[in-house]
Amino acid sequence: MILEEKKGANMAIKPDAENLTIKEQIIEDPVSGLSFQFSVTEGSDSPFRLRVFGALPNGNREFVFDIKGIRTGAGSTIGGICRPSWLSEVS
Repeated sequence: MILEEKKGANMAIKPDAENLTIKEQIIEDPVSGLSFQFSVTEGSDSPFRLRVFGALPNGNREFVFDIKGIRTGAGSTIGGICRPSWLSEVS
């Protein structure tokens, strides 16, 4: 099934496809040495977080946003590593 044609490109979709919500994404940039972690915390007044990890002056950064996208908080930390929040240690 083809949705529509735009400038010669076709976009096919699956007839039984469902919508999904991405709750966390980590992007590593090897050029800058920075890692960016975007996450969603459901049920919070400020559910959206952006964390920046790497060799930054004064430590890693965290920015918190409300449902409208307005920044409600920010801070920095010296420690911590960028890893998925759902990752657990295997013994």
